[in-house]
This record gives sequence, C-alpha cells and structure tokens, in this order.
Amino acid sequence: MNYGFYDILQLFGSLGLFLFGMKVMSDALMRLAGDKMRKILATMTSNRFLGISTGFFITSIIQSSSATTLMVVSFSNASLLTLTESISVIMGANIGTTITAWLITLLGFKVSMSSIALPLVGLGFAFTFSKKENMKNWGEFIIGFAILFIGLQFLKDAVPDIKQNPDILEFLTRYTDLGFWSVLLFLFIGTLLTIIIQSSSATMAITLIMTAQGWIPFPLAAAMVLGENIGTTITANLAAVVSNYHAKRTARAHLIFNVLGVIWVLVLFYPFLKFIEWLVAQTGSESPYLSAAAIPVALSLFHTTFNVSNTFLLVWFIKPIARIVERLVPAQIKSEKEIDEPKFLSKTVMKYPETLIVSLVNESKYLYENAIFEIVTHGLNIHREDIKSDLRAKKIVKKSKEDFKTDVRDMYYRKVKSIYGEIIRYATTGQSTLQITKSQNDRISQIKIANRLMVEIIRDVRELNRNVSQYLFSENEHMANEYNKFRKKLVKVLRTIYLFRTQDETGREQYYAKLLKLKKEAKEARNQSSKSIDKLIRKNLITVEMASSLVNDNDNVNDVIKHLIEVAEFLYVEKDSLIENGKD
Repeated sequence: MNYGFYDILQLFGSLGLFLFGMKVMSDALMRLAGDKMRKILATMTSNRFLGISTGFFITSIIQSSSATTLMVVSFSNASLLTLTESISVIMGANIGTTITAWLITLLGFKVSMSSIALPLVGLGFAFTFSKKENMKNWGEFIIGFAILFIGLQFLKDAVPDIKQNPDILEFLTRYTDLGFWSVLLFLFIGTLLTIIIQSSSATMAITLIMTAQGWIPFPLAAAMVLGENIGTTITANLAAVVSNYHAKRTARAHLIFNVLGVIWVLVLFYPFLKFIEWLVAQTGSESPYLSAAAIPVALSLFHTTFNVSNTFLLVWFIKPIARIVERLVPAQIKSEKEIDEPKFLSKTVMKYPETLIVSLVNESKYLYENAIFEIVTHGLNIHREDIKSDLRAKKIVKKSKEDFKTDVRDMYYRKVKSIYGEIIRYATTGQSTLQITKSQNDRISQIKIANRLMVEIIRDVRELNRNVSQYLFSENEHMANEYNKFRKKLVKVLRTIYLFRTQDETGREQYYAKLLKLKKEAKEARNQSSKSIDKLIRKNLITVEMASSLVNDNDNVNDVIKHLIEVAEFLYVEKDSLIENGKD
C-alpha cells in the first residue's frame, strides 16, 4: 500500500479544513440568528411536540446539533428550561442534524462544488468589507459554506482509492466478515471517531466517503452512523461537568435517549436496513447492497429515518426518561453558602445573554426576598414571619415590643455589599462583552437599577432604625405612636409585596394594583409632614429634636416604600419604561 506519512497529514489537513468550514459557517449563522434562536428556545417549548419542532428548527438553521445541545444545557443550568422541555428539544435537534448529512450527500456527491467553491469564497470575502454587521456575517457564512465543500473535496481525494490500493480491502475484510460482531465493532468505531473529532457531521462525511470509495458495505456504514449518534452526546456531557445538576440531567437524558434508540435499531437492524433499501428503490435509485454509488443517499435516508422514528417512538416516554435521569443524577442540596456568595452567578451563565439575564434576576430576587426583607423588618423591630401571617398590621405592630438591637450597617456589609458588587460586575461585563439586543440591554439596566434601589433602601432603613430604637420605647407616648404608624405603614407594604411575588400570574394583578396605589401615595406624602406631626409640634408635645426626627423619618419611610415597590416592579414585572423616575 503506497500511503505514507505525507498522505496521512493530507488526510488530517483535509478533515481540519472541513471542520474549520463547518465552524465558520455555524458561528456566522449563530451571529445572524443566534439571539432569535435563543429567544425561540426560551419561549417555545411549552409542550413536547413544540419542543421537538423548536430543536429541529434551530439545528436546521445553525447546522450544528452540538451548538443546540450546548444551548439547551446552558439554559437548563440557568433553569430556563425544565428537564422534560430539554429532552424534547434534544429530540428535535437529533432530527435537525440529519439536514447536514443530506447537504453533504446531495451537494458533495451529487453536485461538483469544487468549481464554484473558490468563487464563493471570493464573494463572501467581498461581503466582509461591508460596514453592516449582518452583511459581514453573511460573508463569513458563504466563506464557511465554501470551505466546508473544499475540505470535503480534499477529504475525498486524500482517502486512498481502493482500486489502486487493493490491500486495504484485504485488511478490512478481516473486520467486515464477522457477522453481527462487525456491526458492533463499526458502531464502536463511529462512536470513538465522533468523540475524538467532536463533530458527528465530520464523522458522517468520513463514513460517506468510505462507502463511496467502496471501503465498507452499507450495513457497517449504518452501524457507524448509529455510533455517531452516541458519540455526539459526549459534547453535552463534557459541558455539563462544571454545571449544576439540572444541566447534568439534561446531558444524561441526551445520552439515554440516543442509546435507547441505538438499542432498538440494533434489535431490528437487518429488517430496518431492508426497509431503507425499499425506500431507496422507491426513489428510483439502485440498491445500496449492490452499488457503492447508491450508499450515500441510502445512508442519509437511514440517518433521517432512524432519528425521526426514534423521536416519535420515545416522545411518549419523556417523563419516564426524566424519572430515570433524576435517579441517576439526584438533586444536589447546596451547602449553605455565606449570604455574600452568589447562588446563581457563575462563569457558565456568561455564555449567552439569556442565561446571564435569568441568573441576574434570580440572584437579585434572592437578595431582595432574603437579605433586604430581613434588614427592613428587623430594622423596624418586626418579625418576618408576622409579615407572612394573616395577622392585621395593627396587631403586628403592637406585639413587636422588644428592641431587636439590629445593626443595619453590619448586616449590609455581611449580607449585601459583596453580592451587590457581584451582580453589578456580572451585569456590566455582560453589557460590554456579550452580543445583546437593545431589549436585553434594557433588561440588564433594569436589574442594575433594582439593585441600586435596594442599597438606597438599606441606607434609609439605617436612619429609621436608629430612631425606632430610641423613640419606640421612650417615655414620650406621642413619639412611640408616630413611629408605630410608620411601622404599620411599612408592614402593609411589605405584606402586599410578599403576596404579590408569591402569587401566580393570574393572582398578581390585584396586588400589583394595590402596590401602584401605595407607591402613588408614598410619592405624594414625600416631603409632606402628616397632620399629626404638625399638631404635636404646635402643642409642644415633642421637642425640636424629636420633631426633626419625625419629619426626616416621614420622608425616609415614604422613600423606602417607593423603592421597595419599584424593585418589585423591576424584578417581577417586565417594565417598558426604565427612566420614568429619572434614573439611568
């Protein structure tokens, strides 16, 4: 066999060129349609069939099942997709990846692309000089598309011709005449090749070339295709290693789904191939058992039929598959982190704008519902459980008679400052490094504003807390009454916010209307002292210092109310207008 080291290097170089073309093409398509694809993925998976359609559509557009599954794993990691939704999308992605095989078969084997590939590179290169970003991306897509087929042509030329090297056939015969063991062997080879190359499309291209050159018969090529379906799951499983258990479950589900598909096809392997032969005959082609030239089409048909059949067979077993995965990957009970450590923010969420935004929202909500809620209630000497109870506000105020001795400053440094800094850092980094739309940029800005308002709430509560502790238990009953009024007012707001954020979408409307009313009242009451305070001042029932404290704290209370409601709006209601209160 006259096939030396230089020829092997040419083979690897051709494969590299093919993979490079596919990467350039896929990356350009992701830039062209990535944000739209991710938006579809995040919103169009409400039932299993819609999820399958979404997975198929996205993979068909971006020409990469690996990119789709990596998106699904990232979205699962950020809790944007449930496990059952993720499984259905992956099922669709498996069907979508068959488009690539048809593209290679029809254009790479049926049509000579070599004559137009270089002109396409020139056309695409001209597009890259455009000032419009979309035109540049279209240019890169055309270049990637052309390079892919140039690489495929080189790959076909680099593979040794079996007529000139008959000893190859003699070498392969040792492994192709082992009956069903040969099928299992080539299944393993297909799996291994895909794991090494990290591209089922590239392995499919190699398989198609091997069959076109007459290296291996149709059944063994089909076995390699089955192996590729297992090997392609490794990408998602590797990505999930550093992710949470949601992402790990999604990756394992992908593996289980593909392995189950391979098992049932292996059981029906030869009848299934006869069915494919019959389908090929219906198209007017020769039998893949008799003609090597007919194998590429038959193989693409096998790939498509297998994935479509497997999906529509196992779609009814999504929930059982989910239960198996949940047993294999149990939920991880997170060890209690210090409050100033992020619970939802990590490097993995920075991959896509959607995962970053949902993680920023979750982190901000956690901060708001825990640390801020605790600081506000304890700063006013109120128990958090009383806010969540059915007790009337007046009773809550009356029963909370002890001084909590809350150090608001200390609580801010221990429970808020660090996490607030991380939220702002992630948000700002995302805005400057990720390719985000205007609406996504606006949403991140909303989250930043919400967090700044939380810090302002703490500042106002700190001022309130000092005077609440001083006057609530003073001998001057008038001062105690006024501060109890402040507390009662805040109890009503905190309870309405609690009820608003814990209701489902339909139940929120009435509480949101109450919050808007309370916010309006707080805005109007800002810088307006109450009649009771004026009366106390006129009758000299309080000192000048006490009067000053009451007037200032009246403003502080209304500021806290206004800011608490605004944060709730920013985090739980998608607001169209960001700058309504003059903030940037």
